[in-house]
Amino acid sequence: MSELLKPRDGQDVEAAVQWALSGGKTFEVVGHGSKRGIGRAAQWDLSLDLSQLSGVTLYEPEELVLSAKAGTPLAEIETLLSARDQELAFEPMDYGPVFGATAGQGTLGGALAVNLSGPRRIKAGAARDHFLGFTAVSGRGETFKAGGRVVKNVTGYDMCKLLAGSYGTLAVMTEVTIKVLPRAETEETLLVLGLDDARAAAAMSIAMGSANDVSGAAHLPARAALRVGQASGVTALRLEGVAPSVAHRMRALESLLGSFGALAVLDQPASRTFWKAVRDVRPLPDDECALWRISTAPSCGHEIAAAIGDNCEYYYDWAGGLIWAALPAAGDAGAALVRRATGASGGHATLIRAPAAVRATVPVFAPQDPGLAALTRRVKESFDPKGVFGPGRMWAGI
Repeated sequence: MSELLKPRDGQDVEAAVQWALSGGKTFEVVGHGSKRGIGRAAQWDLSLDLSQLSGVTLYEPEELVLSAKAGTPLAEIETLLSARDQELAFEPMDYGPVFGATAGQGTLGGALAVNLSGPRRIKAGAARDHFLGFTAVSGRGETFKAGGRVVKNVTGYDMCKLLAGSYGTLAVMTEVTIKVLPRAETEETLLVLGLDDARAAAAMSIAMGSANDVSGAAHLPARAALRVGQASGVTALRLEGVAPSVAHRMRALESLLGSFGALAVLDQPASRTFWKAVRDVRPLPDDECALWRISTAPSCGHEIAAAIGDNCEYYYDWAGGLIWAALPAAGDAGAALVRRATGASGGHATLIRAPAAVRATVPVFAPQDPGLAALTRRVKESFDPKGVFGPGRMWAGI
């Protein structure tokens, strides 16, 4: 177990990085550790624990903007927003239960660092699309700021987009600013029952191409559906908004998809429970199976699932553009099969959960072509020339 450092503020973080530079040390950057299992099984000298950098520093509901220290729990922020009928529109998933940890431990900085997004991704975008600004410490031991408090604040490079999805390997964010949005008054979900994958893809495509403003589109085959209380495979389409609008759009969607099969409707409480389960990967086994996250074009999702084969449990989110797949963790955890399937149909795959021995030998993130790998290396060297932050977490040697 690596030594633990718990800075109390941004100045402590800067001092810790400068100390690491002087001693040739490396850091793993964590909040509460809910996403610690994602990435290659590399080794670091110390853990830089940001959990004490917590608290909302600015919240202006009328301006739809919120700033908070990076270690602030998402649960605390969501409670604050809910009191003003607002929300994090990117619907960040909770990775804690995926790794057998307690739910509700994710932090705002962690959500941005891994660019989280939930089922509403198809309408509202990912975390990076709501990321306005930050204060951070680079691998040079220097504090710097980027962005601001409004969307149109970018001149030159958009640093927020760069740090979102960098998994804490470029800089340590100490404070962040995000855009928040009003929460929908109500929601309902239309279920189309018993479709196979190809028919489900067609139904979701029609729904997404309609004027009904669908905010969630998922297909759960029978085994996945059973884990969230559905008696058969379901294709789910969520509508959100004010009640009269939701009712009108539901009637239109039922008319549009009635020929696909039997229909059912989830009311607001059942709909919210269902989509939270889809968001947090509850339709798949929570045992020692390897877990893959596959992103592709929505029209190709069912082709990739078919190519992976029968030794796999899976379901689709983002109208087929996101596949969550559970495969046996033995050997390469299905890496060769998954990479071959995504290579043939287009897309990329990330190994989210697997034993450390597998993650040490199998590329966790999609392998990069030489040009992209060279660019990634140059970006890393610009922010963190001595490799202080999580060296080797995303790709070997970077």
